[in-house]
Amino acid sequence: MSGEFIEVPVIADVVGGHSGKLDDFKGGVESIIRLRPEFPVETLRGIEEFSHLQVTWFFNLGSPDDVALHARSPRDNPAWPATGTFVHHNHRRPARLATSFPRLLKVDGLDLYVTDLDADEGTQVVDLVAVFQEMLPRGPVAQPAWPGEMLADYWRDASER
Repeated sequence: MSGEFIEVPVIADVVGGHSGKLDDFKGGVESIIRLRPEFPVETLRGIEEFSHLQVTWFFNLGSPDDVALHARSPRDNPAWPATGTFVHHNHRRPARLATSFPRLLKVDGLDLYVTDLDADEGTQVVDLVAVFQEMLPRGPVAQPAWPGEMLADYWRDASER
């Protein structure tokens, strides 16, 4: 794989929550986003007034060998069309980054307690920010039918497995 590389600091780690690279049942699981100690508590001032966070995290549990630069059917299901690397929301993209929008439950020091963060225990967080409703997508969001079929159980409560 060619291209330029940049260094991005790890600002936090996921404590608790999911484990085991599950494709579905990501809902209802609480975890902690624990800021690294070099960040002062002041960096979180005011964040507790927001309901959701935008969290960018690194698929550090995967490997560079997992990157796949070709079209393939999501979850290897031939019922869904082969789509390119930049359509998939998984660890096979070159930067191996993901973005999630967990609900913020509470703040305790450098710990952000959240639910519905679809990152596994031990995941490295490279950025987080409060969600501003005004910065969410404008207008209707268009997509084909297959993502809705594929993700029908994605946010189902983990206890329903």
